[in-house]
Amino acid sequence: MTQDETALAELTEISSQVEAAVLFDRDGSVAASTLPDERSAQLASSARALFEAAEQMRDGELTQLEAATGKGSLFVVREGDRLIAAVAGPEPTAGLVFYDLRSSLRRAAEREKPKPKPKSKPKRTKTSGSS
Repeated sequence: MTQDETALAELTEISSQVEAAVLFDRDGSVAASTLPDERSAQLASSARALFEAAEQMRDGELTQLEAATGKGSLFVVREGDRLIAAVAGPEPTAGLVFYDLRSSLRRAAEREKPKPKPKSKPKRTKTSGSS
């Protein structure tokens, strides 16, 4: 399981409101999803298009978006060049879903960073005593 897949698995485990989710790059490339490939690409493409359209209407960079219908909601969150989109049922607790999505993005990003190498211990040098 990749780091991104692990982050999405944790998301669906902790957030009972998220029915499906996809993690993707700004260019639309899907990194991980809880959906089959074709539906993943469709959700990422639709979420990206909606997010970009909403961003054009605002002055400044958009970081999150909710689109709600009577049957459910679509949430999109961006941090840097990564986005996550999630589908939820009707009347979700938006603040909680946004929090869970942002946390999932951060978990995926933390796993991508290389772990720091442990510092090596200074080598002891032997000194010889002359008398």
